[in-house]
Amino acid sequence: MHERIYVCHTFYHVYVACLKEFHILHQFSGAIIGASKAGAGSEMAGRATLVLSKMSNKFGSMVDRARDCGLFEEVIEYDEKVDTFFPELAPLRTNTGSLPKNMINRIKFCKRFAQLQEKYVPVDFTKYKDIYVFCDSDPIGYYLNYKKIRYHALEDGLNCIKYGDQARYDNNGHFKFKAWLASTGLIFIQNGWGRYCIDMEVNDISILDYPCPKYIEVPRESLVQELTQSDKDLMLKLFVENMDELKKQLEEGADKPRVLILSEPLCDLETRERLFKDLVRDYGTVNGKEAIVMIKQHPRDYLDYKTKFPEVILLAGTFPMEMLNFIDGLKFDKLVSVYTVVDSIKFVDEKLFLGDDFMDKYEAPEIHRLNEQIIDD
Repeated sequence: MHERIYVCHTFYHVYVACLKEFHILHQFSGAIIGASKAGAGSEMAGRATLVLSKMSNKFGSMVDRARDCGLFEEVIEYDEKVDTFFPELAPLRTNTGSLPKNMINRIKFCKRFAQLQEKYVPVDFTKYKDIYVFCDSDPIGYYLNYKKIRYHALEDGLNCIKYGDQARYDNNGHFKFKAWLASTGLIFIQNGWGRYCIDMEVNDISILDYPCPKYIEVPRESLVQELTQSDKDLMLKLFVENMDELKKQLEEGADKPRVLILSEPLCDLETRERLFKDLVRDYGTVNGKEAIVMIKQHPRDYLDYKTKFPEVILLAGTFPMEMLNFIDGLKFDKLVSVYTVVDSIKFVDEKLFLGDDFMDKYEAPEIHRLNEQIIDD
C-alpha cells in the first residue's frame, strides 16, 4: 500500500502538493526526538505519487524535473479526457426541459463518462492510503465517484470559490435535491458534495458565501511559513527551467518603477489582446512616471504576447507566480490582476485586483458574475 497520491491539473496544484509534502516531512522530523531534522525528514521523502493531468495544462520539462527532485516516489502523466472526446455522451448532456428526464440522463452520463474514462486512468487508486484531487470537477472526480473510492478534494486556486462557486453555479436551481442525489452517489457534484469526497480543503472558510459541510480550512500561508531555505531552493529548481534567464529578466529596469501584470485566459483572443493592451496603457505608470512593464503569462493563456506586446518583458507561464516570492531582493511597485488572487504575493508595494467591475467592459456580465446568479433554494 502506497502512502499518498496527488492528482494535479496546473502548476499551482503541484506547488500546493509540494507545500503539503514539506509539511508532512517537517512534522515527521519534529516527532523524532534526537534525530537530525534533515535525517528524519529524508526517511519520509519520496513517499507520494504525483499525477499530472495533460487535459488542460502543458507541464513540459517540469515532468522530468519532478521525477528527479526527490520529493515524490513516482511522477505519472495522465491523458485525462474531457466529455466531448466521447461523442456518445452528447445526447445525455442535452437539456430536455424536464427536471426528472434531465436527472435520469445525468445519472446515465455520470456512470458512462466514468466507464469511458477508466482506460485512460494510469494508476490503481485503491493502492493508496490518501488520495488528494485538485479540480475534482474534472473527469477524475467522476471516475472516483463511480469506483466508490474515497478521496480528499482541494481548492483549485487560492480563494477561488469566493469568486465563483462552481458547484452551486453548475447545479443552479433545485440544488438541495441535486446535492442529495450526489450524496447517494447517483450523480456527481464537485467541491465537497460528492458521496466519496471525504473533505474539501479551502484556504479561508470565512470569506465563502455558501457553506458546505465538508469544507475544512487549511491556510496556504501557514504551510509557506514552514518552508526552509532548502525547501524553497528545491521548488525553484523544480518549477523554473532556466533560473539565470529569469533572474536576468527580473533585473531589467531594477532602478526604475516596475509593474507586473498577470495574464489570464480571458475572453476570446481578440478581446483578450485589447484587454491587456488597455492594462499596459492604463497601469503602466507609477506616480506619473513610465514604468518597466512585465507580463507573467498564464500557463493556459496562448495569446502571442511576444509578438503582440514587443514593448513588455514576458515572463514564462511554466511556473506558479508564488515562485517569485522565493527570489531574494525582488521588488515591484505595482501588481495588476483581473481574477488571479494575489493575496500570497509579497514582493510588491501595491496590489490591484480588478475583478468583475473591470470585466464588465469586455464581456457580458452574466459570463463572469457567477455567484450573483446562484439561486439559494
